[in-house]
Amino acid sequence: MPDSNKNQALNNIKELSSGQKVRRLQLFDITHRKKDGSPMTSEVGEIMEKLKDKKAEYEAIASSDSSVNLDDINNRIIIEVLGPERYGQVRFEGSGVNPTQYFGSNSQQYIPSGSQAQAEVQRLRDQMAQMQASTVEQIAQLKAEATSREAEVQRKYEELQLQLKEEAATREAKQNRKYDELQLQLQNMMKMFQQS
Repeated sequence: MPDSNKNQALNNIKELSSGQKVRRLQLFDITHRKKDGSPMTSEVGEIMEKLKDKKAEYEAIASSDSSVNLDDINNRIIIEVLGPERYGQVRFEGSGVNPTQYFGSNSQQYIPSGSQAQAEVQRLRDQMAQMQASTVEQIAQLKAEATSREAEVQRKYEELQLQLKEEAATREAKQNRKYDELQLQLQNMMKMFQQS
């Protein structure tokens, strides 16, 4: 298909029936599905999942920052998931559209605003704090388990010591009883011997 026809087809896809412009993420979704709506390949399905997850993540950031532009979010998501734009090209924009035309002359494809960068830093800090809290919790749990095991071992040791003492006392009492019985028998024998 000649480039002009490709560009015309691309422009047609970029306009929804409602007249709204189709954003780059939507365009990827539209152009990478079979007629039945399923992804063209399993690899495309994985990419779509990553794009969807990143979009949800950035929409959460955007909900707290009114200065965030939806196109900027889409551009950043595409770059993070699919990698940087190729030299002189912009994904899903057809031939003839270069990064300077699409992103602007001062842009290096997409540079986040200060508030977006702060939101990202805060998100990473929160994630680190959550990981630290989780680690501290795991350490406390391991210590509690170790203490519990140590207490169980100590209890079993004391039970065994008590059992051994009881067995030793029983054996000693038995031996003393036998000794006393033998002494009594010996005394009786001595008396009998003296009487005869």
